[in-house]
Amino acid sequence: MLLQENVSLAPLTTFKVGGPARWFVDCSTESEVQEAAAHAMRHNLPLFVLGGGSNLVIADEGWPGLVLKVSIKGIEETAQGFFRVGGGEDWDSFVAHAVRKNYAGIECLSGIPGTVGGTPVQNVGAYGQEVSETIVYVRVLERATGTIMELNAAECGFFYRASIFNSSQRGRYVFTWVAYQLMKDGSPRIEYADVQKYFAGRVEAPNLQQVRDAVREIRQAKAMLIVEGDPDCRSAGSFFKNPLVASAEADRIEALARQRAPDKILPRYPGPDGLVKLPAAWLVEQAGFSKGYSRGPVGISRKHSLAIVNRGSATARDIVALKEEIQQRVLEVWGIQLQPEPELVGF
Repeated sequence: MLLQENVSLAPLTTFKVGGPARWFVDCSTESEVQEAAAHAMRHNLPLFVLGGGSNLVIADEGWPGLVLKVSIKGIEETAQGFFRVGGGEDWDSFVAHAVRKNYAGIECLSGIPGTVGGTPVQNVGAYGQEVSETIVYVRVLERATGTIMELNAAECGFFYRASIFNSSQRGRYVFTWVAYQLMKDGSPRIEYADVQKYFAGRVEAPNLQQVRDAVREIRQAKAMLIVEGDPDCRSAGSFFKNPLVASAEADRIEALARQRAPDKILPRYPGPDGLVKLPAAWLVEQAGFSKGYSRGPVGISRKHSLAIVNRGSATARDIVALKEEIQQRVLEVWGIQLQPEPELVGF
Protein backbone atom coordinates (compact mmCIF):
# COMPACT_ATOMS: atom_id res chain seq x y z
CA MET A 1 0.00 0.00 0.00
CA LEU A 2 1.52 3.30 -1.15
CA LEU A 3 0.36 6.15 1.08
CA GLN A 4 0.58 9.60 -0.54
CA GLU A 5 0.22 13.01 1.08
CA ASN A 6 -1.68 16.15 -0.05
CA VAL A 7 -2.94 14.76 -3.35
CA SER A 8 -5.12 17.05 -5.47
CA LEU A 9 -8.60 15.56 -5.91
CA ALA A 10 -10.05 17.95 -8.52
CA PRO A 11 -8.41 16.16 -11.50
CA LEU A 12 -9.94 12.88 -10.30
CA THR A 13 -13.50 14.21 -10.60
CA THR A 14 -15.69 15.10 -13.57
CA PHE A 15 -16.53 18.49 -12.00
CA LYS A 16 -12.81 19.36 -11.77
CA VAL A 17 -13.26 21.11 -8.42
CA GLY A 18 -12.24 20.36 -4.87
CA GLY A 19 -9.24 20.60 -2.57
CA PRO A 20 -6.59 18.00 -1.70
CA ALA A 21 -6.71 14.77 0.26
CA ARG A 22 -4.56 14.93 3.39
CA TRP A 23 -3.71 11.29 2.73
CA PHE A 24 -4.40 9.24 -0.40
CA VAL A 25 -4.06 5.59 -1.36
CA ASP A 26 -4.86 3.85 -4.66
CA CYS A 27 -5.90 0.24 -4.02
CA SER A 28 -5.79 -2.35 -6.80
CA THR A 29 -6.48 -5.44 -4.67
CA GLU A 30 -8.93 -6.44 -1.97
CA SER A 31 -6.13 -6.85 0.55
CA GLU A 32 -4.94 -3.29 -0.12
CA VAL A 33 -8.47 -2.03 0.50
CA GLN A 34 -8.47 -3.89 3.83
CA GLU A 35 -5.06 -2.48 4.72
CA ALA A 36 -6.06 1.10 3.85
CA ALA A 37 -9.30 0.92 5.84
CA ALA A 38 -7.44 -0.56 8.81
CA HIS A 39 -4.84 2.24 8.59
CA ALA A 40 -7.59 4.88 8.68
CA MET A 41 -9.20 3.27 11.71
CA ARG A 42 -5.91 2.77 13.51
CA HIS A 43 -4.96 6.44 13.08
CA ASN A 44 -8.49 7.76 13.61
CA LEU A 45 -8.61 9.25 10.10
CA PRO A 46 -11.94 10.03 8.42
CA LEU A 47 -12.17 7.77 5.38
CA PHE A 48 -13.66 8.64 2.01
CA VAL A 49 -13.92 6.06 -0.78
CA LEU A 50 -13.39 7.41 -4.31
CA GLY A 51 -14.46 5.64 -7.47
CA GLY A 52 -14.68 7.35 -10.84
CA GLY A 53 -15.30 10.80 -9.37
CA SER A 54 -18.40 11.29 -11.49
CA ASN A 55 -21.15 11.72 -8.93
CA LEU A 56 -19.71 13.97 -6.28
CA VAL A 57 -18.73 17.50 -5.34
CA ILE A 58 -15.60 17.77 -3.20
CA ALA A 59 -15.31 20.80 -0.94
CA ASP A 60 -12.69 23.44 -1.70
CA GLU A 61 -11.02 22.57 1.60
CA GLY A 62 -10.55 18.99 0.40
CA TRP A 63 -10.68 15.94 2.65
CA PRO A 64 -8.97 16.05 6.06
CA GLY A 65 -8.41 12.30 6.36
CA LEU A 66 -7.67 9.40 4.01
CA VAL A 67 -9.08 9.08 0.50
CA LEU A 68 -9.18 5.46 -0.64
CA LYS A 69 -9.44 5.07 -4.41
CA VAL A 70 -10.75 1.64 -5.45
CA SER A 71 -8.92 0.50 -8.61
CA ILE A 72 -9.69 -3.23 -8.51
CA LYS A 73 -9.95 -4.41 -12.13
CA GLY A 74 -11.25 -7.54 -13.82
CA ILE A 75 -14.27 -8.80 -15.77
CA GLU A 76 -14.84 -12.50 -15.06
CA GLU A 77 -17.60 -14.47 -16.79
CA THR A 78 -18.00 -17.52 -14.57
CA ALA A 79 -21.19 -18.88 -16.20
CA GLN A 80 -23.35 -17.86 -19.12
CA GLY A 81 -24.34 -14.29 -18.42
CA PHE A 82 -22.91 -14.27 -14.89
CA PHE A 83 -20.24 -11.60 -14.59
CA ARG A 84 -18.06 -10.76 -11.60
CA VAL A 85 -16.58 -7.33 -12.12
CA GLY A 86 -13.96 -5.38 -10.18
CA GLY A 87 -15.21 -2.28 -8.40
CA GLY A 88 -12.59 -0.14 -10.14
CA GLU A 89 -13.59 -1.12 -13.67
CA ASP A 90 -14.95 1.68 -15.84
CA TRP A 91 -18.71 1.15 -15.98
CA ASP A 92 -19.21 2.04 -19.64
CA SER A 93 -16.36 -0.26 -20.65
CA PHE A 94 -18.13 -3.14 -18.92
CA VAL A 95 -21.39 -2.27 -20.70
CA ALA A 96 -19.50 -2.23 -24.02
CA HIS A 97 -17.98 -5.63 -23.18
CA ALA A 98 -21.39 -7.14 -22.35
CA VAL A 99 -23.05 -5.76 -25.49
CA ARG A 100 -20.16 -6.93 -27.65
CA LYS A 101 -20.76 -10.45 -26.33
CA ASN A 102 -24.51 -9.98 -26.99
CA TYR A 103 -25.66 -9.92 -23.38
CA ALA A 104 -28.76 -7.83 -22.59
CA GLY A 105 -29.71 -6.10 -19.36
CA ILE A 106 -27.52 -3.00 -19.13
CA GLU A 107 -27.44 -1.63 -22.69
CA CYS A 108 -29.56 1.42 -21.77
CA LEU A 109 -27.06 2.24 -19.03
CA SER A 110 -24.42 3.00 -21.66
CA GLY A 111 -22.43 6.19 -21.34
CA ILE A 112 -22.93 6.60 -17.59
CA PRO A 113 -19.61 7.80 -16.15
CA GLY A 114 -17.97 6.28 -13.11
CA THR A 115 -16.89 2.87 -11.94
CA VAL A 116 -18.66 -0.43 -11.40
CA GLY A 117 -18.38 -0.08 -7.61
CA GLY A 118 -20.46 3.09 -7.71
CA THR A 119 -23.42 1.61 -9.56
CA PRO A 120 -25.15 -0.17 -6.64
CA VAL A 121 -24.91 2.82 -4.29
CA GLN A 122 -27.61 4.91 -5.91
CA ASN A 123 -29.06 2.08 -7.99
CA VAL A 124 -27.92 3.71 -11.23
CA GLY A 125 -30.67 3.90 -13.82
CA ALA A 126 -31.39 5.48 -17.20
CA TYR A 127 -33.65 5.09 -20.23
CA GLY A 128 -35.87 2.44 -18.69
CA GLN A 129 -33.28 0.25 -16.94
CA GLU A 130 -31.88 0.11 -13.41
CA VAL A 131 -28.72 -1.69 -12.42
CA SER A 132 -30.57 -3.44 -9.59
CA GLU A 133 -32.41 -5.53 -12.21
CA THR A 134 -29.16 -7.38 -12.94
CA ILE A 135 -27.17 -7.33 -9.68
CA VAL A 136 -26.89 -10.74 -8.01
CA TYR A 137 -24.64 -9.74 -5.14
CA VAL A 138 -22.06 -7.17 -4.09
CA ARG A 139 -18.77 -8.04 -2.44
CA VAL A 140 -17.82 -5.47 0.17
CA LEU A 141 -15.48 -4.65 2.99
CA GLU A 142 -17.23 -3.79 6.24
CA ARG A 143 -15.15 -0.87 7.44
CA ALA A 144 -15.74 -1.28 11.17
CA THR A 145 -14.62 -4.92 11.30
CA GLY A 146 -12.36 -5.26 8.24
CA THR A 147 -14.45 -8.26 7.16
CA ILE A 148 -15.05 -9.09 3.49
CA MET A 149 -18.65 -10.20 2.91
CA GLU A 150 -21.20 -10.68 0.14
CA LEU A 151 -24.68 -9.13 0.20
CA ASN A 152 -27.36 -10.38 -2.17
CA ALA A 153 -29.65 -8.05 -4.11
CA ALA A 154 -32.44 -8.24 -1.51
CA GLU A 155 -30.02 -7.25 1.27
CA CYS A 156 -28.99 -4.17 -0.76
CA GLY A 157 -32.46 -2.64 -0.33
CA PHE A 158 -32.65 -1.20 -3.82
CA PHE A 159 -35.19 1.53 -4.55
CA TYR A 160 -35.47 4.34 -7.09
CA ARG A 161 -31.96 5.89 -7.16
CA ALA A 162 -31.35 4.48 -3.71
CA SER A 163 -30.10 1.54 -1.68
CA ILE A 164 -29.01 0.90 1.90
CA PHE A 165 -25.59 2.17 0.81
CA ASN A 166 -26.72 5.78 0.41
CA SER A 167 -29.35 5.68 3.16
CA SER A 168 -29.47 3.55 6.31
CA GLN A 169 -25.99 2.01 5.88
CA ARG A 170 -24.20 4.98 4.32
CA GLY A 171 -20.44 4.75 4.86
CA ARG A 172 -20.51 1.24 6.29
CA TYR A 173 -19.06 -0.63 3.30
CA VAL A 174 -16.40 -0.39 0.58
CA PHE A 175 -17.24 -2.15 -2.70
CA THR A 176 -14.61 -4.48 -4.12
CA TRP A 177 -16.56 -6.59 -6.65
CA VAL A 178 -20.08 -6.64 -8.09
CA ALA A 179 -21.78 -9.67 -9.67
CA TYR A 180 -24.35 -9.29 -12.47
CA GLN A 181 -26.65 -11.74 -14.24
CA LEU A 182 -27.24 -10.73 -17.86
CA MET A 183 -29.25 -12.45 -20.61
CA LYS A 184 -27.48 -14.03 -23.56
CA ASP A 185 -29.05 -12.99 -26.90
CA GLY A 186 -31.72 -11.03 -25.02
CA SER A 187 -33.72 -8.27 -26.67
CA PRO A 188 -32.72 -4.67 -25.96
CA ARG A 189 -34.93 -2.49 -23.77
CA ILE A 190 -36.79 0.10 -25.84
CA GLU A 191 -39.32 1.54 -23.39
CA TYR A 192 -38.09 5.06 -22.75
CA ALA A 193 -39.60 7.83 -24.90
CA ASP A 194 -36.25 9.18 -26.13
CA VAL A 195 -35.13 5.74 -27.27
CA GLN A 196 -38.48 4.99 -28.93
CA LYS A 197 -38.33 8.31 -30.75
CA TYR A 198 -34.78 7.58 -31.94
CA PHE A 199 -35.90 4.33 -33.60
CA ALA A 200 -39.33 5.52 -34.77
CA GLY A 201 -40.15 4.47 -38.30
CA ARG A 202 -37.68 1.58 -38.43
CA VAL A 203 -38.98 -1.67 -39.85
CA GLU A 204 -36.46 -3.97 -38.19
CA ALA A 205 -36.02 -4.02 -34.43
CA PRO A 206 -32.63 -2.63 -33.35
CA ASN A 207 -30.03 -4.91 -31.82
CA LEU A 208 -28.15 -4.39 -28.56
CA GLN A 209 -25.25 -2.54 -30.16
CA GLN A 210 -27.57 -0.19 -32.00
CA VAL A 211 -29.44 0.61 -28.77
CA ARG A 212 -26.15 1.21 -26.95
CA ASP A 213 -25.00 3.56 -29.73
CA ALA A 214 -28.36 5.36 -29.67
CA VAL A 215 -28.26 5.86 -25.90
CA ARG A 216 -24.74 7.27 -26.08
CA GLU A 217 -25.78 9.60 -28.88
CA ILE A 218 -28.84 10.77 -26.92
CA ARG A 219 -26.72 11.32 -23.82
CA GLN A 220 -24.14 13.30 -25.78
CA ALA A 221 -26.87 15.55 -27.19
CA LYS A 222 -27.81 16.32 -23.57
CA ALA A 223 -24.19 16.79 -22.42
CA MET A 224 -24.56 13.61 -20.34
CA LEU A 225 -21.62 11.88 -22.01
CA ILE A 226 -18.10 12.74 -20.88
CA VAL A 227 -16.38 14.06 -24.01
CA GLU A 228 -12.93 15.54 -23.61
CA GLY A 229 -12.92 19.22 -24.48
CA ASP A 230 -16.69 19.71 -24.18
CA PRO A 231 -17.20 22.51 -21.61
CA ASP A 232 -20.67 21.20 -20.77
CA CYS A 233 -19.10 17.98 -19.50
CA ARG A 234 -17.42 19.49 -16.45
CA SER A 235 -20.36 18.36 -14.37
CA ALA A 236 -21.79 15.50 -12.34
CA GLY A 237 -24.51 14.79 -14.90
CA SER A 238 -28.07 15.11 -13.61
CA PHE A 239 -27.75 17.08 -10.39
CA PHE A 240 -31.28 16.46 -9.08
CA LYS A 241 -33.39 13.33 -8.71
CA ASN A 242 -36.80 13.13 -10.35
CA PRO A 243 -39.26 13.55 -7.43
CA LEU A 244 -41.57 10.69 -6.55
CA VAL A 245 -44.90 11.99 -5.24
CA ALA A 246 -48.40 10.76 -4.47
CA SER A 247 -50.98 11.13 -7.22
CA ALA A 248 -52.79 13.90 -5.31
CA GLU A 249 -49.56 15.88 -5.06
CA ALA A 250 -48.98 15.50 -8.80
CA ASP A 251 -52.53 16.77 -9.39
CA ARG A 252 -51.80 19.81 -7.21
CA ILE A 253 -48.68 20.69 -9.17
CA GLU A 254 -50.45 20.09 -12.48
CA ALA A 255 -53.26 22.49 -11.46
CA LEU A 256 -50.68 25.06 -10.38
CA ALA A 257 -48.92 24.71 -13.74
CA ARG A 258 -52.18 25.38 -15.59
CA GLN A 259 -52.76 28.51 -13.50
CA ARG A 260 -49.31 29.82 -14.37
CA ALA A 261 -49.51 28.98 -18.08
CA PRO A 262 -52.46 27.07 -19.61
CA ASP A 263 -50.26 25.75 -22.42
CA LYS A 264 -47.75 24.18 -20.00
CA ILE A 265 -48.45 20.50 -19.44
CA LEU A 266 -46.77 18.75 -16.53
CA PRO A 267 -45.24 15.47 -17.73
CA ARG A 268 -45.87 12.64 -15.29
CA TYR A 269 -44.74 9.02 -15.33
CA PRO A 270 -45.62 5.94 -13.30
CA GLY A 271 -43.26 5.34 -10.42
CA PRO A 272 -42.83 2.49 -7.92
CA ASP A 273 -45.50 1.63 -5.34
CA GLY A 274 -48.20 3.67 -7.05
CA LEU A 275 -46.22 6.90 -6.86
CA VAL A 276 -45.89 9.40 -9.70
CA LYS A 277 -42.48 10.38 -11.06
CA LEU A 278 -42.17 14.05 -12.02
CA PRO A 279 -39.34 15.27 -14.29
CA ALA A 280 -36.99 17.43 -12.27
CA ALA A 281 -35.79 19.05 -15.52
CA TRP A 282 -39.30 20.39 -16.22
CA LEU A 283 -39.66 21.73 -12.67
CA VAL A 284 -36.28 23.45 -12.90
CA GLU A 285 -36.96 24.98 -16.31
CA GLN A 286 -40.43 26.21 -15.38
CA ALA A 287 -38.97 27.77 -12.23
CA GLY A 288 -36.80 30.02 -14.40
CA PHE A 289 -33.58 28.07 -14.93
CA SER A 290 -33.32 27.43 -18.64
CA LYS A 291 -30.54 25.65 -20.51
CA GLY A 292 -27.47 27.85 -20.66
CA TYR A 293 -28.33 29.77 -17.47
CA SER A 294 -25.19 31.41 -16.11
CA ARG A 295 -24.20 32.44 -12.61
CA GLY A 296 -20.62 33.65 -12.96
CA PRO A 297 -18.21 30.69 -13.18
CA VAL A 298 -21.04 28.13 -12.92
CA GLY A 299 -24.21 27.59 -14.87
CA ILE A 300 -26.60 25.11 -16.37
CA SER A 301 -25.65 23.04 -19.38
CA ARG A 302 -26.68 24.42 -22.74
CA LYS A 303 -27.96 20.94 -23.57
CA HIS A 304 -29.69 19.77 -20.37
CA SER A 305 -31.34 21.79 -17.61
CA LEU A 306 -30.50 19.25 -14.88
CA ALA A 307 -26.73 19.51 -15.33
CA ILE A 308 -24.90 22.13 -13.30
CA VAL A 309 -21.59 22.82 -15.04
CA ASN A 310 -18.23 24.29 -14.13
CA ARG A 311 -17.56 26.99 -16.74
CA GLY A 312 -13.85 26.62 -16.10
CA SER A 313 -12.96 28.51 -12.93
CA ALA A 314 -15.72 27.47 -10.55
CA THR A 315 -15.18 26.44 -6.97
CA ALA A 316 -17.17 23.85 -5.06
CA ARG A 317 -18.71 26.73 -3.15
CA ASP A 318 -19.99 28.21 -6.44
CA ILE A 319 -21.59 24.90 -7.41
CA VAL A 320 -23.32 24.46 -4.06
CA ALA A 321 -24.58 28.06 -4.17
CA LEU A 322 -26.26 27.46 -7.55
CA LYS A 323 -27.67 24.15 -6.29
CA GLU A 324 -29.25 25.92 -3.34
CA GLU A 325 -30.59 28.74 -5.53
CA ILE A 326 -32.32 26.22 -7.80
CA GLN A 327 -33.70 24.20 -4.87
CA GLN A 328 -35.06 27.31 -3.18
CA ARG A 329 -36.75 28.61 -6.32
CA VAL A 330 -38.33 25.23 -7.18
CA LEU A 331 -39.62 25.00 -3.61
CA GLU A 332 -41.11 28.50 -3.83
CA VAL A 333 -42.77 27.90 -7.22
CA TRP A 334 -43.88 24.27 -6.97
CA GLY A 335 -43.68 23.34 -3.29
CA ILE A 336 -41.26 20.51 -4.13
CA GLN A 337 -37.91 20.01 -2.40
CA LEU A 338 -35.50 18.68 -5.02
CA GLN A 339 -32.94 16.17 -3.77
CA PRO A 340 -29.42 16.23 -5.22
CA GLU A 341 -27.96 13.13 -6.85
CA PRO A 342 -24.22 13.83 -6.31
CA GLU A 343 -22.59 13.23 -2.97
CA LEU A 344 -21.26 16.35 -1.23
CA VAL A 345 -17.87 15.51 0.28
CA GLY A 346 -15.99 17.47 2.92
CA PHE A 347 -18.63 20.15 3.50
